[in-house]
Amino acid sequence: FLSPRGIMVYGMYLDERTQAGVRFAIISLPEAPVLEVLSQGARELGLELDALQLERFERYYRLLATSGRRAGVTSITDYEEVQRRHFLESLAVAATLLQLGVLGGASPGSALDLGSGGGFPGLPMKILLPALEMTLLEASARKSAFLRETVDALGLEGAQVVTARAEEAAQQPAYRERFDLVVARAVAPLPALVELALPFLRVGGHLAAPKGSRASSEVKQASFALEALHGEVVGRWPLPLAGAAHSQTLVLVRKTAPTPERYPRRAGVPAKRPLLQRK
Repeated sequence: FLSPRGIMVYGMYLDERTQAGVRFAIISLPEAPVLEVLSQGARELGLELDALQLERFERYYRLLATSGRRAGVTSITDYEEVQRRHFLESLAVAATLLQLGVLGGASPGSALDLGSGGGFPGLPMKILLPALEMTLLEASARKSAFLRETVDALGLEGAQVVTARAEEAAQQPAYRERFDLVVARAVAPLPALVELALPFLRVGGHLAAPKGSRASSEVKQASFALEALHGEVVGRWPLPLAGAAHSQTLVLVRKTAPTPERYPRRAGVPAKRPLLQRK
């Protein structure tokens, strides 16, 4: 693979002994991973990425631009745009959770990235916090295969990929009420997301969901689902995203009691018929 700063030159010379043309390629690679946008943005978030972390982000980018594109995990492959839209937006979630004390305690804890897709925000969080146990939950077999390839290529220990729908995985003892944190980016509106995510959390655990301009209205619409699933909104915090085209808000929900056994409902129902207050 070549980073965008790498150069490959093709040519041909004549082998005088055989009189045959021989093709060759000269490859020029940057001396070290560059990622200026990511490095600078991380510092603005109060995070300092070391050489190994930058190397992993560089490899992650290369996989996104090749096999990730074929797997349909992202349409964004521009070098700087991936750093902004995927890496830094994910790290902004982690930085906010660190500041709030949800992450970074004496125990690293366990997290579930719900509907992980290309691994956002779960994989950047795992690269930043290697001791964090991370489970990437993805329903698509093709996207799950990309996630497994990426976890292996980056050498991430304590990261696993689960191929399943959230409604089905949440009924399995191995995953139900097992996690300290669930993160979910662009998965579903909050009323449906609460039903999908809270069954995975231990009592006292948190759901962290980045939301756009509709964050306030989604929180209001989710009041009935929160009551039914035993969750409460702890607060809303603007994500520190310098230069972002659209502002984002991190909605943080805490689980207050065990999830009733009937939730989540069968596959597809939470999205089609979210738990809304009936008039």
